[in-house]
Amino acid sequence: MTIQPSGVPPAGTSALASGTALSVRGISKSFGPVQALREVRLDLRPGRVHALMGENGAGKSTLVKVLAGMHLPTSGQILAGGKEVRFDSPRDATAAGVAVVHQELLLFGDLTVAENIFSGHYIRTRIGTVNWAAMRTRARALLAELDCHDIDVERKVSSLSVALRQRVEIARALNQNAKVLILDEPTAALAESDADRLLEVILRLRGRGVAILYVSHRMNEIFRVSDEMTVLRDGEYVDTVESARTDEAELVSLMVGRSIEQVFPKVEATIGAPVLEAEGISSGPLVQGASLTVRAGEIVGLAGLVGSGRTELALTIFGITPATSGRIRIDGKEVKINSPRAARDAGVAYVPEDRGHQGLVKPMTIRENISMAVLDRLSPGGFLKSGSEVRIARVRFCPSWCARRRVSSKWWDSSREATSRKWSSPSGWRQTPSF
Repeated sequence: MTIQPSGVPPAGTSALASGTALSVRGISKSFGPVQALREVRLDLRPGRVHALMGENGAGKSTLVKVLAGMHLPTSGQILAGGKEVRFDSPRDATAAGVAVVHQELLLFGDLTVAENIFSGHYIRTRIGTVNWAAMRTRARALLAELDCHDIDVERKVSSLSVALRQRVEIARALNQNAKVLILDEPTAALAESDADRLLEVILRLRGRGVAILYVSHRMNEIFRVSDEMTVLRDGEYVDTVESARTDEAELVSLMVGRSIEQVFPKVEATIGAPVLEAEGISSGPLVQGASLTVRAGEIVGLAGLVGSGRTELALTIFGITPATSGRIRIDGKEVKINSPRAARDAGVAYVPEDRGHQGLVKPMTIRENISMAVLDRLSPGGFLKSGSEVRIARVRFCPSWCARRRVSSKWWDSSREATSRKWSSPSGWRQTPSF
């Protein structure tokens, strides 16, 4: 079922009567010759979770940044409380009751939990000094509302897990009396159990009447928490549908303009001989006597709870934490992998869990990151062959204008960029394993 946007409330009608907390009307945004958004419309209602869907590059993050006051729209209207507003800065968006929890959390690592929650809004005593006791008490109460009773508000944020830092960001939004909460890929870096707890928090906030815009690629989460969904494609508004009256196939079709069978056709793969064989691998307390075999043309899933040793086994096979016992064979030949360089030379590639911090060098361009693994082949005599670097980036990842960009902070783009670098390495030219 399609939901038609409600439009601007007529004169004499309150925002609450019209049922919208924040409305977007005909928003367009251009960056030079690139049209990132074109005539986008959206309605966020109190006590409703509205999912924003679309492929990478559809314009979701650009729209989020417009609503956060980080980008000025080229044209269009934003209405908050039934009145047209202009967000020239994040401060303006906050003042209008809009809070954003970005994928890259915007917290001060060297400040405490309480200091982060009240940053820019410290509670003062009558004589103007900071009322630390009142701030700590209020911070504990805000976190308790989010079912976080175990966070010490005097701990530095840098010592918290990603999941707990996210709760601190949401608590800060509550402290600012946010009427609209925008969550940009909030579960991208979370374990399943942490993601489940966050979804429960979102449902609790919905029950309090907060209007929530939820941006995610994860279909199961979208259908679990959202009431309606708006789909963008190539920067344009496609449709708004009720979550209870659609399904994954229709949603994919709206996102890409084709049926799911066309987008993900079944591909028959011939399973070949073993490429990677690990026998009796031990390394540290979490990896003891692990064995696995990966054949050519085969995808092997490595599953387990947090702390089960999944990541540690991958780190061992890639040589970051060398094995203390066991054997590794590549293409039937036993190899000694005691460093990432040895793993790379053997044809093993690794894309880490934390792509943004461990998999990429952000000050460098996409092209430079992709070609980093093969600099020895691109710089005979110590001089870099930039033409070859450009060709690798274009073949492996994107056109030349894209390759000149600096790497993205977005999880999805970071994954693609990190993976592209691995496939520009020697392992990309052979049927060899990647983690």
